[in-house]
Amino acid sequence: MIRLATIGTNFITDWFMEGVQELEEIKLVAVYSRSLQKGKAFAAKYHVDKVYDNYEEMAQDSEIDAVYIASPTYMHYAHSITMINYGKHVLCEKPVCSNKEELDLLIHAAKENNVVFMEAMKNVHSPGFQAMKDHLHKLGTIRRATIQYCQYSSRYDKFKNGIVENAFNPKLSNGALMDIGSYAVHFLAALFGRPKKILSDSIFLENGVDGAGSILASYGDKQAEVIYSKITNSELPTQIQGEDGCMVIEECPILKKITIYGRDGSMEELSFDFRDNPMIYETKDFIRLIKEGNIDHEFLPWSEMEMEILDEVRRQNHIVFPADKIREQ
Repeated sequence: MIRLATIGTNFITDWFMEGVQELEEIKLVAVYSRSLQKGKAFAAKYHVDKVYDNYEEMAQDSEIDAVYIASPTYMHYAHSITMINYGKHVLCEKPVCSNKEELDLLIHAAKENNVVFMEAMKNVHSPGFQAMKDHLHKLGTIRRATIQYCQYSSRYDKFKNGIVENAFNPKLSNGALMDIGSYAVHFLAALFGRPKKILSDSIFLENGVDGAGSILASYGDKQAEVIYSKITNSELPTQIQGEDGCMVIEECPILKKITIYGRDGSMEELSFDFRDNPMIYETKDFIRLIKEGNIDHEFLPWSEMEMEILDEVRRQNHIVFPADKIREQ
């Protein structure tokens, strides 16, 4: 039995817990929140007695094996490195940290402490993603992909009324690229690897945060467009184009429906398990890695490439976070 603690008490942690409660191999035993009152309220929902408002004290608890981190992005590094250094396995929400330098330090520390460190990137752990990879060969030579995730944020209405919440606060390593774009960028890296070059552009809001953007990634023999937004919706699906056919992926990043349209006029809808809340799949992979003792696992290179791309997009668009300057000191 893996004894789990959580950092963060928001709706994302509730979604995560939906999956945890279905699994026999893992059990919530402790909760951390900066607010003891919020921590106790969250713990009560899941019948947990241990509540901490000091995360280093929680890290020293020998009755905790692993920690799920769903704090604001700018705190991912501090929370993760502390848990890792006390020998805890870590499943950290996306984006896994503020920049590639932080990620390198976390991966090194995880290997030094012989613990699993994994990014909670729900789309690439879903059965739909595996189905995509299994059937990509049917498209022939891949020439183009359009990967998009555009979702109008309810927090944007508040932003327009002068209320800036975490998702639109660049001081917290947030914005459309990190919050929404990271899904699409990780998806790209997991499918096609590291691009040879990228060209990007961003739309900035009045407080300097990016609200939307696009990335053109070149692989020499193919191109990929990444389109992301927190200030508009899109009804268009993600698609991958090959010389023999096109794969259409609906409701990315959940991956509910995937259809292959052949150049010969054929159509095939792929069959796979899916859920409206797919977070159970990443939890299953996390548990598997812990059981295997697989520290240098197959998902780490995808996170590394994701952070390299995000860093380059930020460089091109002059997006600088306080966390970048801290690491430079």
